[in-house]
Amino acid sequence: MAFHYPNGKRYVPAVSALTSRPVKKANYGNRGKSLEDDINDSNEYYLANGVAVIHKKPTPIQIVDVHYPKRSAAVIKEAYFKQASTTDYNGVYNGNYIDFEAKETQNPTSFPLKNFHEHQIRHMEAVTKQGGISFVLLKFSPVDEIFLMDSQCLSGFWERMLQGGRKSITKEEVEAHSSYIPLGFQPRIDYIKVIDEIIRVSK
Repeated sequence: MAFHYPNGKRYVPAVSALTSRPVKKANYGNRGKSLEDDINDSNEYYLANGVAVIHKKPTPIQIVDVHYPKRSAAVIKEAYFKQASTTDYNGVYNGNYIDFEAKETQNPTSFPLKNFHEHQIRHMEAVTKQGGISFVLLKFSPVDEIFLMDSQCLSGFWERMLQGGRKSITKEEVEAHSSYIPLGFQPRIDYIKVIDEIIRVSK
């Protein structure tokens, strides 16, 4: 099945580096999951416990070619993304609109800005201007370290790149300008604790 972006360019899905390396054995079952899986599990925990309502955004597609090999089955052969995606997740927590992107890298020393798109940066800036809470969750996969960086801080590094500066954020810069989120059990990624601090500081 072939998917295409709104500009007609063929979509080639990125292969998660986590699937290319063996999952390490651990005493708990969540070890080795992708960042997306861990966030989805955490969001399910928040929802089940009445903490927050946050979901992964669906990506709308337009189907243009369908085959019917059997009368009872349909096979999609070609489809297009109707619009460029903005961020991965949104929802509400304690009366606050939450909107964020999640990215991971196999680079242990820096986070490449090519992982982001211009429209994602501008979308997060627009959310912040409207009083929403917007941020990115950055995962350094080799060391299983996750950081929450405010979108305004990410915009600063993005603008630095546009002005001819670094095309990545060093690990030291991430550590200095983000909040570290230790991995837990339930929820696996408790980013709500960091949001609480963001809300407290903003008052």
